Amino acid sequence: MAESLRITVERNPSDARLSELNIKCWPKWGCSPGKYQLKFDAEETCYLLKGKVKAYPKGSESEYVEFGAGDLVVIPRGLSCTWDVSVAIDKHYKFESSSSSSS
Repeated sequence: MAESLRITVERNPSDARLSELNIKCWPKWGCSPGKYQLKFDAEETCYLLKGKVKAYPKGSESEYVEFGAGDLVVIPRGLSCTWDVSVAIDKHYKFESSSSSSS
């Protein structure tokens, strides 16, 4: 598995896109500024209402992905990273379940 896991960021998605995803019905999560070690056991899609983060993949101190308020972010399953949160986070999120259940 040589392919590196990448965080994808969609900047300022349209209201139509956010409605289509039904983001307002997703659970919310927040955290204060600081550094957090995170491991994603499932793919997470999140929409940041506020905040700013630099996500450093495990083992990298110079390569990072930066995202913040208004960004729709997809974090791949299996990724370990450090979130360096400079502005407190408030986000809607959902995890992809491994089963393909439709709701």
